[in-house]
Amino acid sequence: MEDATAVHVPAPPVTGWEPRLVGFLCYWCSYTGADSAGTARIKYPPNLDIVKVMCSGRIDPELVATAFAHGADGVLVLGCHIGDCHYISGNHKTMVRMPLLRRLLGDLGIEPGRFRHEWVSAAEGEKFAKLVTEMTEHVRALGPLRWPALLWARGVGHGADLRPWGE
Repeated sequence: MEDATAVHVPAPPVTGWEPRLVGFLCYWCSYTGADSAGTARIKYPPNLDIVKVMCSGRIDPELVATAFAHGADGVLVLGCHIGDCHYISGNHKTMVRMPLLRRLLGDLGIEPGRFRHEWVSAAEGEKFAKLVTEMTEHVRALGPLRWPALLWARGVGHGADLRPWGE
């Protein structure tokens, strides 16, 4: 639980640094929305690495944590609007998992603004571009995420430097 008196002081800006974002996009709606943004030549920052998944319901929280662990400064999870899932109830699973994941990430030291979950349909290329732009600007203001150091400070990861039994 966070101390109510604690104040978050943003890190000073890092010269030449650009945020690296990872986006998990549903193939049927969100990925197609990203494609329509590109087809319409809507400008948005090139900071997003897209991972196409068949359904947002297939996005395991471990995938998001792995993206952060491997250097992502921010993660977007985009899926079909409720009622439009090609797999009937996949986005219902996403709707339940993502708020829980947001809480878990907060407990592990990741600021809430580094993770975002939204619904983007195939026809919402402008919305997709706006989300990427907003997320990039927000994460840029937060500065680089140094997650391994945060985990170590919170007591997670101790023993990673130990050798396996028998060696």
